[in-house]
Amino acid sequence: MARRIALLLLLISANAAARDNAPAWVEVRSAHFTVVTDAGEQQGRHVADQFERMRWVFHTLFPKNNIDPVAPIVVIAAKNEHEFKPLEPTSYLAKGQVSLAGLFLRAPDKNYILVRLDAQEEHPFASVYHEYTHLELGTDGMSLWLNEGLAEFFQNTDFRDKQVLVGRASAESILFLMQHSLIPLRVLFQVDANSPYYHEEQKGSVFYTESWALTHYLEFADFNEHTNRIGTYIGLMAQNEDPVRAATEAFGDLDALQKTLEAYIRRGQYMAFTMNSAGAPIDPASLTVTLLTRPQADAVRADFLVHTGRSDDARPLLDAVLKADPDNEPARETMGLIELRAGHRDEAKKWYEEARALDPASYLAQFEYGAVSLAQDETGAEVETSLRTAIKLNARFAPAYDGLAVLYGRRREKLDQAYVLELQAVALDPGNVNYRLDTANILVEQERYDDAMRVLKAAEGIARNPLENNVVARVMNQVQQREAQAEQWKKQRAEEQVHTTVVTAAPLPGESQTNAAPNHATETPHGPNLFAEGVIHSVHCSGATMELKVEGAKGSVSLFSNDAYKIDYRALNFAPQAAIHPCADLEGMKARVHYFATADKTVGGQITVIALSK
Repeated sequence: MARRIALLLLLISANAAARDNAPAWVEVRSAHFTVVTDAGEQQGRHVADQFERMRWVFHTLFPKNNIDPVAPIVVIAAKNEHEFKPLEPTSYLAKGQVSLAGLFLRAPDKNYILVRLDAQEEHPFASVYHEYTHLELGTDGMSLWLNEGLAEFFQNTDFRDKQVLVGRASAESILFLMQHSLIPLRVLFQVDANSPYYHEEQKGSVFYTESWALTHYLEFADFNEHTNRIGTYIGLMAQNEDPVRAATEAFGDLDALQKTLEAYIRRGQYMAFTMNSAGAPIDPASLTVTLLTRPQADAVRADFLVHTGRSDDARPLLDAVLKADPDNEPARETMGLIELRAGHRDEAKKWYEEARALDPASYLAQFEYGAVSLAQDETGAEVETSLRTAIKLNARFAPAYDGLAVLYGRRREKLDQAYVLELQAVALDPGNVNYRLDTANILVEQERYDDAMRVLKAAEGIARNPLENNVVARVMNQVQQREAQAEQWKKQRAEEQVHTTVVTAAPLPGESQTNAAPNHATETPHGPNLFAEGVIHSVHCSGATMELKVEGAKGSVSLFSNDAYKIDYRALNFAPQAAIHPCADLEGMKARVHYFATADKTVGGQITVIALSK
């Protein structure tokens, strides 16, 4: 027994020692970055300083660009391979894959940069600058070779006392290219994220270094010759041009370019841009440092794993975080994201609701609660409050504007305001096709069909893949159908105005006109105007509240009115002898019933006109 107790004490001591020896994590915040690292405060400050300096470079080179993204930039700086490997995407963990030193990950709610501080790079912060370049220049409309080539171009940026050298050549890259055959340019221009040239170690190394060399050549050729071939190429790719055709149009004969590039590499003479950095506003005193608990650090790491698609690895980490720190709000946001991606909306909503309660100032928790509620077809006041709060907390967060506009569209109210909200979302994120689709839907509700088609044409111009193109085409077709139906409705109404007789509606003697509590909320009539033609059946009344079905060649439509006596009744081809009693006389009659769709999806819509015929 004594031996078992001694063994147990030894095990407890060993576990405690392991916890004590676990790396300490710190959070360093600068004006534009949050650095989370296990390499200590000094290294964390250095990483934050390097990112702020690179931000200054981009701000100086591209003064008209909005270089600060809406979503926060979180840099996870792992001090060594041991801490870095558990965070890598699974696609890079297989044998023979490219060895990562850094990774950029962009999502609507976060911008993550993962860097390994002990990476064996020629430049000590090459991976830091490389990943930040991805964030600043983005990927929309940019081929993979140019995206990586520009990141490689900026990764060797050298900060000196009062100067910055941009575009310095890497001696290792030059030597590597001289020792290996180049990828044919026609192949290089077509490499995408699924290509072995992007993942496999040997092919990937050639891809990265050749992309750098070609980008370096084109950057300085454009500068020296006062041309803008790279800009032309980006513009063509943004229009979904074929990569090889776009390169030929922008750069000329590709065989000639291949020979020029090979000669450029053999010559080994590379220029660099020089910038005066004396005025760079970097203040070390502005950095704030917070020592993180292990649960706080693990919550950050788990969120990164979920954003890379490793939810199964993140969940046990989050379980441990919530057990050790039950009030951890970020962990709840991440659990919500896991459940949402798994299609468990009820569970996701629960997590976001708890996160929102713990931190009402989290615009992400407020938005995600509103967004998942919308996905469940909830349109109540609490959903509106949550989305409005998200906008108030972060006025540059485009998804919240779009969500609130969609909410108003579903309610069929405040459509003018919904349109303005969608315009704001598009202005904040011009490359988002979905915002333009939602704008078109609002315009359709306003019966502004020509404006809706113009918006969809613009969406067609920025669609980046076949899936987006197909969605835009489908919505265009739906708008055209709605417009044709609206025109048909107007024509039918005009004919009815000329050829019909107004019918008086009245209750039967002794029938109560008191409205019972309606089963469906009454809405003010709004477009688009719809109609169903056929035979009226299944008429049910409760006081003045009426529900019925119109069964015709196109199927059955359930419709309602909360005041059957205020419907506009007309007779198409006969003259009624007396007032019609809706709840008693409509059953079995032929009719064309006009209505509009309401927010209540349990019925087809709310009745406005019933045109009867014999």
